[in-house]
Amino acid sequence: MYKWDFTPVFANWPLLAQGLLNTLKVTGVALSCGLVLGLALALLRLSRHRWQSWPAGFVIEVFRTTPPLVQLFWFFFALPLIAGIEMTPFTAACVTFSIQSSAFFAEVFRAGIQSIERGQWDAARAIGMSHGQALRRIVLPQAVKRMIPAFVERAIELMKTTTLVATISYADLLFAANEVSQKSFRPLETYTVVALIYFVVIFVASLLARRLELRLARSGESTVH
Repeated sequence: MYKWDFTPVFANWPLLAQGLLNTLKVTGVALSCGLVLGLALALLRLSRHRWQSWPAGFVIEVFRTTPPLVQLFWFFFALPLIAGIEMTPFTAACVTFSIQSSAFFAEVFRAGIQSIERGQWDAARAIGMSHGQALRRIVLPQAVKRMIPAFVERAIELMKTTTLVATISYADLLFAANEVSQKSFRPLETYTVVALIYFVVIFVASLLARRLELRLARSGESTVH
């Protein structure tokens, strides 16, 4: 019978805490940059000019359809060789997941903007607003409200995807778990604790997404997925 002993794992809690903090750092940077880039890509994708919509569509499809691990390796190993840019594990992780997230957020933004009734645009134009003013003052505030649950769900997926950064030696939670496992010789206990940490963080975020969906449903707003 295997005897469980979590004492060595808890003795290394500062290492796991720092790993969790590093995971949240990458997630936060990628989420923030991904939202900004995603909005820009969505607006380009919705452009009537093909020289804007086609390149944006190409970028979106490439980063949505290729494996994130391949993207991470490319930015960490290939880009420095091609461009002569030094990439730390943190920088490579942030760049990779920011661009990858932007591709998914772009589709969420595009669906949200297109979900707004055409009459809203016509009404804005009737009172003298330009296209940009209508987008900023009328369309986006309504669209973002509908997209919040989808954004939260994507943030959850992003956090789970960041576990790949351990493959390039970035000290995230999974990387810290590997170190604790080797030091304590307690892999079962270590990865059980790490799994529980991920569960708690992601479960709380999931509850938040569900509450937002229920609130929007009660207010009569549909959500975009």
